[in-house]
Amino acid sequence: MNLRPRRREPLELGLTPLIDVVFLLLIFFMVTTTFRKEAEFDITLPEASQTPAEQSDQLTVHVDASGRYRLNEQSLPGTSVAALRAYLEAAITDQDITVLTIRADAQTPHQAVIRVMDAAGQAGLQRIAIATTQADQ
Repeated sequence: MNLRPRRREPLELGLTPLIDVVFLLLIFFMVTTTFRKEAEFDITLPEASQTPAEQSDQLTVHVDASGRYRLNEQSLPGTSVAALRAYLEAAITDQDITVLTIRADAQTPHQAVIRVMDAAGQAGLQRIAIATTQADQ
């Protein structure tokens, strides 16, 4: 009978799995982190370096600085999305319209432009253009 204690080999901690986990965490945080703050951008609208060609099958919505709307030179009484959608749907059924052009003043509240875009999407228009003035070179 062998009564001598067995010699145990020392336990080794493998570093390879730990390094793999650290690299996976590093990749996860790099992919999910936002590296820019959009609130800090200085944006001046509406200017562009090129002017797009005019199309004959387009509908134009004008938005002034106070948020009032005109549809092809006709003033619209309401500023709600439902009222805009009704006017856009009526204009679409009267003519073969494929493009909506938004001509907004530079001082127009952003919400007024978003209302026009939302109403256009609900009315079924999928192509929207935003008119700008040509920037001085």
